[in-house]
Amino acid sequence: MNNEYIETALVQADYDSLEDGSYVAIVPGLQGVIAIGGSLEECRSDLIEVIDEWIVARLQRNYPIPPIGGQEISFSEELADDIDLS
Repeated sequence: MNNEYIETALVQADYDSLEDGSYVAIVPGLQGVIAIGGSLEECRSDLIEVIDEWIVARLQRNYPIPPIGGQEISFSEELADDIDLS
């Protein structure tokens, strides 16, 4: 549902390695989006899930979703059919 937005966010993500060898990722402009994984691949996979859940949570609360890299998501009836807004 949000694949283009998520892919754009992944390109803009900042990854850092931690002292214990794990990785942390944030996406500038997406407040509260953070993922940690034991490997870079695990961190990226977790980040995809976090971004998707973040989008759904914002839609459920009727919060705006900031555009990222020219990609935008706005509430629509079609989108409401794809997610549970209860």
